[in-house]
Amino acid sequence: MVLNQDYASFGPVDAGSHQQLLRCLEVSGDDSRGVLCADHHLGYGMPIGGVVASKTHIMPAGVGYDIACGNMAVRTDLSAASIDVAAVMDEVAAKISFGVGRANDDPLREHPVFDRIASCNVPVQRRMLELARSQLGTVGSGNHYVDLFEDRADGRLWIGVHFGSRGFGHKTATHFLHEAGSTDDSMNAVPVAIPIKSNLAEQYLEAMEVAGEYAYAGREWVVGKVLSILGNPAVDVSVHNHHNFAWREIHDGEEWYVTRKGATPAFPGQRGFIGGSMGDDAVIVEGVDSQESRAALYSTVHGAGRVMGRMEARGKWKNGQCIREPRVDWKASRATVVGKGVELRGADADEAPECYKRLPEVLAHHAGTINILHTLRPIGVAMAGKEIVDPYKD
Repeated sequence: MVLNQDYASFGPVDAGSHQQLLRCLEVSGDDSRGVLCADHHLGYGMPIGGVVASKTHIMPAGVGYDIACGNMAVRTDLSAASIDVAAVMDEVAAKISFGVGRANDDPLREHPVFDRIASCNVPVQRRMLELARSQLGTVGSGNHYVDLFEDRADGRLWIGVHFGSRGFGHKTATHFLHEAGSTDDSMNAVPVAIPIKSNLAEQYLEAMEVAGEYAYAGREWVVGKVLSILGNPAVDVSVHNHHNFAWREIHDGEEWYVTRKGATPAFPGQRGFIGGSMGDDAVIVEGVDSQESRAALYSTVHGAGRVMGRMEARGKWKNGQCIREPRVDWKASRATVVGKGVELRGADADEAPECYKRLPEVLAHHAGTINILHTLRPIGVAMAGKEIVDPYKD
C-alpha cells in the first residue's frame, strides 16, 4: 500500500486511472478520500477498482451504469467429482439467458422486488416494471458469468455468478446522469457530483437501492436455477456482495458516502466472493482490521482486473474485413482453458485469461487487509458468446 497525498493505492498505479480518481476527488468535496485497489483500470468517469468517500456529494458515474453489479457464491453438499460437469453446463447454457437485452425464457411474474419497483418513489423506475419482470434472472454479457467450482481444499462443489441490474439498472443510471447535467459519456469525462442535501440526490439514492434489490434478486434466482439443475443439493455457505454502489458508512468516527466502483466491501469479518479469469482460481475472502484496511476504507478487489481492452483483444472488423488485428488468438486461448479441465460455454477473445491480471498477484498487494478462506478451481464456465456486443458500460 502507498499513501499518496490524495488517496491510498495498492499495487502498480495506472496513470490514466490515477487521473480519473483525482477528477472524482476534485468534484466530491474538499475532504474527500480515495482508494485505488490493485485490480484498477480505466472506467467511465471513475476507475474500476476505485473508491471515493465524500461527506457532501454523490456521483452517479461513480456507481456506474451496472448498479449493484456483484458476485454470489454458494457451497453445496456435493463433491465436484460426483457430477457430470459437461451435462450440467449444457443445461446451464440452455436454461439461463445470456446476452444484452435478453428476456428470461422462464420469466417470473411474482416477486417481492416487483412490488418494490411498483411502489417506489422514482417514476422512471415504476415505468420500467415490465422490463424488470422480463429480465430478472438474465445474466448479460461482457465479464458476467455462471460458474461451477471445485474447492481445492475438500473437493466440494460451489456455484458462482457475477452480474448486476441489467437494463433496469442501466436505464436508471442513464436517467440520473442526464438529470445531473452530464452531457459527456466518454471515458475521461469529468464526473458530475450531486450535493447530498438535494432532492435529486434523495431520488438517486432510492433508485440505487431499488436497483440493488433487483440485482440481488436476479443473482439469487440464477443460483436457484443452477441448484435445481443439480437436483437441489443442500447449501451450507452463501456469500453475496456487490461492488458498484454507494454506501453510508462510518470511518474514523465520521459519516461518509463511500462509492465503490468495481471494489468489494471488506469490513472485519465480512466475506466476499472474488473471481479470476475463466481459467484461473476464484477465492472467498474475509476482511480483517488493520491500518491498511482502514486506509483502504475497508475495500478490496472485485476481480483480477483487465490489462487489455475488449477491442484490442478481439480486433475490429468492418464489412467482413479486419481493420485492427486481434491480440488474442481465441482458438488457442480457448484450447488452453479447456485443457485445464474447464467445461466452457460461450465467451470470446475479450474474456480470455490473457486479458486479465493474475488474481494471486493482485490479492498479494492487499495482504494484511483480507484473509483467503477458500480457493476455488473453475470446472464449468458459461458466458455470453461472441455474437453479443455489450452496450452496457462498466
